[in-house]
Amino acid sequence: MRKRNRKRVAPTSLRHAIELCLEYARERRRLSVDRVADLMGMPSKWALYKWLENGRLPAILIRPFEHACGCTYVTQYLATSAHKLLVDIPSGKPAQDEDVLQLQTGFNDAVNLLARFYRGEGSADETMAALSQAMSEIAGHRENVSKALTPELELFEEGVE
Repeated sequence: MRKRNRKRVAPTSLRHAIELCLEYARERRRLSVDRVADLMGMPSKWALYKWLENGRLPAILIRPFEHACGCTYVTQYLATSAHKLLVDIPSGKPAQDEDVLQLQTGFNDAVNLLARFYRGEGSADETMAALSQAMSEIAGHRENVSKALTPELELFEEGVE
């Protein structure tokens, strides 16, 4: 079975976001539902199953749940359902040639999906996920350029006297 491209997946509901988080935890981090509940400090896994069933996750437990799973699909769903765009905070490392090429490839893929959608050949969910990803990557590079204008103080730089 082919692995899913996680950058292209966009949750369509809170329940779908919880499923994606648990799937990610199982596939990438080898965590069972029991282990995710344990990492969240919960006494049993049954509450997680209840939240998965009815799609109601308490807001105070969103970050512990995502931290235990290792992904942020619930936060992504909440932001996109409020018509907001999330941007990952860049690490501040200079972009490599591969990063720019990957940005260009992602942008081209998104535009191709958009053209297919307007011809009636593509799905709206896939197109929206690709466009959101492209906008997030562009915004991340914009933030890197912005940080270059006002560099941050490097407190723990090697070799500084």
